[in-house]
Amino acid sequence: MRRYPIALLATVAVALLAGCNSAEPGPTTTAVPSQTPTSESPRLPAEADVSGAVRVSPDGVTTVVDVPSEATESEYGQACLAAKRWFDEHKDPVEAYLKTLQTGGATGPGSFNAAWAELTPARQAGVIMAANAASRGECG
Repeated sequence: MRRYPIALLATVAVALLAGCNSAEPGPTTTAVPSQTPTSESPRLPAEADVSGAVRVSPDGVTTVVDVPSEATESEYGQACLAAKRWFDEHKDPVEAYLKTLQTGGATGPGSFNAAWAELTPARQAGVIMAANAASRGECG
């Protein structure tokens, strides 16, 4: 009885080897790259769909500029603190704060000492990032 399992294993091995040496091509597989890189989480529907996309609220306030920020650490810190001071005084939503920066040519540390219209999209993204961080209490 012990010979039966060995004979069975030998038969399976021969069949496998014969399949590997077959002249007929076997099935091929093609690797398909993932649509979402593993280092980046998939975007939620509420997020900007296209890199560089700009989202404007119904009140005309730019609330998203989907590009990497070009603010320096110092500028970001100053903008965050300026936004924090505003939120401490006004208790309004981020959109209300951004509206003050985007209308009337306002300048100051909250907008890197430039009018909103003069900022590049990457710097606008930095202002929005700082405002959101301040609203969450993430700056000193």
